[in-house]
Amino acid sequence: MEISKIVRESCRSFEPYVAGRPIETIKRELGLKKIVKLASNENPVGPSKLAVAALKKKAKDAFFYPDSNSFELKKALSEKYKLPPQNLFTAAGGDEIIEIIAKVFFSPEDEIVISKHAFVRYAMAVQLMGSHAVVVPMQDGLVHDLDAMLKVCTRNTKAVFITNPNNPTGTYNTGAQLAQFLQNLPPNTYGMKPLVILDEAYFEYGSILKDYPDGLTFLQDNPNLIVFRTFSKAYALAGLRVGYGFAHQSIVDFIERVRPPFNVNAFAQAAAIASLKDKNQVKKAQSLVKKEKEYLYKEFKKLSIEYIESAANFILINSSPLTGKDLFSKLLKEGVIIREMSEYELPSWARVTIGLRSQNEFFISKLKKVLGK
Repeated sequence: MEISKIVRESCRSFEPYVAGRPIETIKRELGLKKIVKLASNENPVGPSKLAVAALKKKAKDAFFYPDSNSFELKKALSEKYKLPPQNLFTAAGGDEIIEIIAKVFFSPEDEIVISKHAFVRYAMAVQLMGSHAVVVPMQDGLVHDLDAMLKVCTRNTKAVFITNPNNPTGTYNTGAQLAQFLQNLPPNTYGMKPLVILDEAYFEYGSILKDYPDGLTFLQDNPNLIVFRTFSKAYALAGLRVGYGFAHQSIVDFIERVRPPFNVNAFAQAAAIASLKDKNQVKKAQSLVKKEKEYLYKEFKKLSIEYIESAANFILINSSPLTGKDLFSKLLKEGVIIREMSEYELPSWARVTIGLRSQNEFFISKLKKVLGK
């Protein structure tokens, strides 16, 4: 049976997202006792004690379905960000948000503008819906070129993806740049400005910088804007998969129609609500990253390794004279997991998550070893 004949054309050449490999799998395969994972931008500080307590308390109710509307979580987010619940939606992480938006809005005749070296899930979502991705090169320094992205917008442009800070480069666009971009977007064939999907997964880390913008401040004047964030990074709830977004009520209404029922599980909702009550959780994450980022920058300079200054909790480093794949393989054998960047068309680069000091020191010692320095 040639099953490919009945598969949608846009899915026939579809390649799955390659996630970071679990620590236990690497230990088992390579026979290593110690593994330091610096590949998936997880927060090594760990979740709030309030979140852990909420998870334990929720365990007795595991036989119930979760609240399909995430009412209490939306209420907590509404109070935190001073926005009405009708402008909020929740999902099983940022990945699901991207996919739901694509399912709701993207058609085969549409053009979707994406920056080169941006998060690969955007292009995957475009391909899945059979739309056309218009990929725009970045500026020097691997920053989104918003002017160039603006120039390629045509009557067929349905949406534009912007990641701020960007994964995997760690770079960001300022508030002034975003404001100008949103203001100058031309109308499309639908008689409106294209949707702008602003991915702020690393918002909490970027927010400590003076000229890093809060995307929510643009919502009132831009009904075409969708801003989304996650509890996976600074809140350290990656294993629970809970994300959230903000948009005009009419956009949220269609997202709510399409999203799967019960998409945010009961444990995720409980832990996210509890995390928002912990005033120190984000501060601890920010403090660790700021301190350890400076340590890693200093070590990279000693080793004459080129790096991109990051507004997030990871750093993009140049792996030369090795390829990113070679550096990944060599470090893996030494017990360190990083992320090589060939899938982002950056074959000479690798992304390293900022860990605890002990993890970072272990990484640097192994990096010296594999580079012969």
